[in-house]
Amino acid sequence: WGALSDGVFQTTICDDCSRFTFPPKPICPHCWSKSVSWKQLSGEGTLYSRTVIHAAPAAFKNETPIHAGIIDLKEGIRIATQLLEDEPIPIDSAVELVVVQYTDGPLYGARKRS
Repeated sequence: WGALSDGVFQTTICDDCSRFTFPPKPICPHCWSKSVSWKQLSGEGTLYSRTVIHAAPAAFKNETPIHAGIIDLKEGIRIATQLLEDEPIPIDSAVELVVVQYTDGPLYGARKRS
């Protein structure tokens, strides 16, 4: 999360099979290699799926409804994240990850790429 505080999106990539893993892992879940490195991600992708959450945990009740989506990053990773738009983003739209600062630390969200 330290890199995320600086606005850098990164995860681990296997040095043996060259596959990304997210969230980051010390061992490759694809080939079980212990040889992994950190790799910066572009933060660019496409919206694969979306939903709206109306009943959220107490910590997020002031943020409902929450627009959430599945993003296919151009590096081949599929991640779930909050969509930071008031209006629904159309499926297959180009999106970008952005850092959202909360009192207990940074998280990432996605918005439509212009």
